[in-house]
Amino acid sequence: MHPEEPVRPTSADGQGRGSGLPGCYRHPERETGVSCARCGRPVCPECMVPAAVGFQCPDCVHGADARQERARQRPRTSAGALLAIGDGALVTKVLIGINLAVFLLTQYLAPDWQLRLGMGSAASVWGARAGVAEGPTEWYRLLTGTFVHGGLLHVAMNMFSLWVLGPQLERVLGRLRFLALYLLAGLAGNAFAYLLIGQDMFTVGASGAIFGLLGATAVLFKVTRTPMQPVIALLVVNLVLTFALNGNGPVGADTITIDWRAHVGGLVMGAAVAVGMFYAPRERRNQVQGLTVAGGLVLILLMLLVGTARLPG
Repeated sequence: MHPEEPVRPTSADGQGRGSGLPGCYRHPERETGVSCARCGRPVCPECMVPAAVGFQCPDCVHGADARQERARQRPRTSAGALLAIGDGALVTKVLIGINLAVFLLTQYLAPDWQLRLGMGSAASVWGARAGVAEGPTEWYRLLTGTFVHGGLLHVAMNMFSLWVLGPQLERVLGRLRFLALYLLAGLAGNAFAYLLIGQDMFTVGASGAIFGLLGATAVLFKVTRTPMQPVIALLVVNLVLTFALNGNGPVGADTITIDWRAHVGGLVMGAAVAVGMFYAPRERRNQVQGLTVAGGLVLILLMLLVGTARLPG
């Protein structure tokens, strides 16, 4: 070597570092042109871990594994829902908001929508059917009718009960299970009323869904061995209101009724769905809970078909 020729830098193991490539973050003496797809640190072939896109470094891989393990170890409730972090009553608040918005619409802004959305079921002596009795195109009333209310006291009592019962059930069941329970109870309550009354009925209110939450709360208290006195007291108050307000404000040619049949139907459906969700065996929890929801839908459909078949004409 010529005396004036610059000496190339060498690494600790004698390997050259004249290419300008960075060294591996774990083995600085090893040049590499590959970086971790997650954090961007250079990695040598020994440290490269294949990923869906490119390569990752061992630290990022181990960090992802740790995060997955923490997620798997996150506590679950007796119904299989992940323990709520933050607001565990989101669905309850949304349902209350929808009920109040529909109440303002149907009471003050567009009262005719009370008839369009309410759980109507009419069949005249000439066989002309209206509302749910008309067929599947009108079955949406079973759902929309649960968001329509007949007066300020009606909506206030239902929303108060929803606020009392909803958050606790939502945290235990999780958002999707809780929403399924609420909707099934409301649908079942209206379908049961339609099955028993058949014609000339106009029922509104979230009471069927609320009674479903009462039934589910009773099952929850049974599972957790919580004293039943609070839920029994609330059930008694609601039953008293059911029959005290079972009456008669006219809306057009129809009559709004806070119907005990819808309450009973919702109560039974809510308790039955809760049993399927809370007592499902852990190893087959999702399947049993899914079958419970499907069974509830089938029962509602059967009540609709039988109720329609019993109508005159």
